[in-house]
Amino acid sequence: MTEAVRKRPAGLGRGLSALLGEANQEAPALGGARGVRTLPVTELEPHPEQPRRFFDDTALDELARSIETRGLIQPIVVRPWNGKYQIVAGERRWRAAQRARLHEIPVIIREFDEAETLELALIENIQREDLNAIEEAQAYSKLISRFGHSQEALGRIVHKSRSHIANLLRLLDLPERVRAMVADGRLSMGHARAIITAPDPEGLAQQVVERGLSVRETERLAQAARPEAQRPARLPKESDADIAALERQLGDLLGLKVKISYGGGAGAVTLGFSSLDQLDLICQRLTGERI
Repeated sequence: MTEAVRKRPAGLGRGLSALLGEANQEAPALGGARGVRTLPVTELEPHPEQPRRFFDDTALDELARSIETRGLIQPIVVRPWNGKYQIVAGERRWRAAQRARLHEIPVIIREFDEAETLELALIENIQREDLNAIEEAQAYSKLISRFGHSQEALGRIVHKSRSHIANLLRLLDLPERVRAMVADGRLSMGHARAIITAPDPEGLAQQVVERGLSVRETERLAQAARPEAQRPARLPKESDADIAALERQLGDLLGLKVKISYGGGAGAVTLGFSSLDQLDLICQRLTGERI
């Protein structure tokens, strides 16, 4: 691994810290009016519209055991709200801290408006890969409809490509039962994209789950279900179709444009990025670094 990958340029990876205004560096001593301090867990309450809706009990128990042993190392970000404090980022840690029977926890208190609160919650969950595709799509839809964000602006906020956000938003057009299958992990985003324009996406989704079909097999099934007039005039070669499917799957995973070229026994994978933050995201994924 090169030194350039191990030591990233200063200024990258600032999605959360930039939005927080470098809270840790600006914070006064513990117990001050702003910055890092401790609060009773009963003084905190979750945000009712936080993007993440599902919390795995097993994972929460594991985190609670870790907190019991080492304490809560990373403070929770909160904002003053109706005489208490509303959680902006860190609801999972707050829940685990209660399971660990902590009475007080460290917090960072900041003033955020509603749009900033939802943006920060979305960024935190995306960076930690905590959201399923439906939760992520619903969060994008809310930011667009309530606060007027464009898909391009959202892409800059969360360091994803505009096409990734557009593909996620399309998942909200699926029937409710199919969205539930994506949310609970029975279907991947790739499966959902394959059946979204099929005549009976709910029926196809059930077949995919029952038969354990891959994304490529799902695409073939959806293609066969379309009326003859809606099918492409010429199907691509099998190898070309497989490579295109891989490009879509990798693009869905990274939220970036992916191009795969192959020939003569060798090939290349090209990841497109439009900002240094997106390049930083690629480096984090390749090195296994967690934010």
